[in-house]
Amino acid sequence: MSNYLFSEFETVSEKAWKQKINVDLKGLDYNETLLWKTNEGITVKPFYTKDDQTHQKTNRSNDDFNICESIFIDNEIIANKLAIDSLKRGANAIEFKADADFDYKEVLNDLDKFSAYFYFNFTFLDVNFISEISDFLKKEKVYFNIDIIGNLAQTGNWFSNLNKDHQELEELITKVSKPAIAVNASLYQNAGATNTQQLAYALAHANEYLNHFGADITDKIHFNFSVGSNYFFEVAKLRAFRILWNSLLNEYDVTNNQAHIFTQPSLRNKTLYDYNVNMLRTTSECMSAVLGGANTVSNVSYDEIFHKSNEFGERISRNQLLILKEESGFENAHDFADGSYYIEAITKELAENALEIFKQIEQGGGFLKQLKEGVIQRKISESAEKEQLLFNKNEIVLLGTNKIQNEKDQMKNDLELFPFVKQRHQKTLIQPIIQRRLAEKLEQERLENE
Repeated sequence: MSNYLFSEFETVSEKAWKQKINVDLKGLDYNETLLWKTNEGITVKPFYTKDDQTHQKTNRSNDDFNICESIFIDNEIIANKLAIDSLKRGANAIEFKADADFDYKEVLNDLDKFSAYFYFNFTFLDVNFISEISDFLKKEKVYFNIDIIGNLAQTGNWFSNLNKDHQELEELITKVSKPAIAVNASLYQNAGATNTQQLAYALAHANEYLNHFGADITDKIHFNFSVGSNYFFEVAKLRAFRILWNSLLNEYDVTNNQAHIFTQPSLRNKTLYDYNVNMLRTTSECMSAVLGGANTVSNVSYDEIFHKSNEFGERISRNQLLILKEESGFENAHDFADGSYYIEAITKELAENALEIFKQIEQGGGFLKQLKEGVIQRKISESAEKEQLLFNKNEIVLLGTNKIQNEKDQMKNDLELFPFVKQRHQKTLIQPIIQRRLAEKLEQERLENE
């Protein structure tokens, strides 16, 4: 019956569609009227056909995405209780964040009964401490976020120095069987890099580790990405990275190594005023992450930028992911974008453009060299300034902030955290990459006028 029904319709070629559109435009130029370019130079067409399909495989496992709760360790007992409560309420992954050593046995007490993923995001490098946690947790679903190059890029300094950091990381990956090297591409997104730049920098960043430690460590590397509000492009970004990672590993004669991708919504577009709109933004961004094939999604609370961690915000952010998975049909949705003419086309363009930037970085001496020379920082800064200008001109809109403001909205007395870029006075080896929200200047002016 279905074949009979479809045989009633004649196929329409791309040329025929264009002819019909040109008739409807009544003399207007097709290219000027209906084509538009992104900031990174990708041309978006008004329609796509099966000729735009690429059929490229992203090499993503069939596992469903994980719902992750991020917990900062101030107090070990409280952190443990928060983790247990989150897992009981639907999360199946926990990210522990810490700035210093802690009593890991207290933090991890009674968590072994949960079949959960555990991520450890530390702002310090302590090989023995990490090894002890790894030995304590016998399960395989454990990831350590240790990124010496990312630390240099974000802070301007090594943990100790170049040689010692590399020596300790080499010791760590020898001692610890679990993935221990992270590539934190979130930094580039939150600083204002384009999607193409994020892909290229993440790939070149990872390649520094492969060049230094060899291809045998590919199973020790995992990736962190932040997802912005350009819905379909963010889906394509994550898909494109898997293709690029596979291509890079093929050059090292490594096969069947799937990128493990941990994602969070971007902070760059989050706002202080009309903060409930942040829930809409994070919902869209989490959807992009799932459809893009993220392994783990850790949502951010709507009040993340100005409130301390609180039960209400954490519950809402976790429930957003639960609703997507349990009630909105996003369970096992990592391959839903397969066959989409539009997504496959922009995936291909993003991957190809990122590969060109990657090649330029390698020809220029590699990512670390260009980071030390300030090339990466300058490129990101240029992209961020272009985006900021569009926001200032209201061409990029954040509802409630630079458009449709609620003049009665008062925030001065509701700030528990400082929501703006902090001035640094410490000496650095290189210029750090600064993460900055689009709305910061506008929000500061409004706060002064309250």
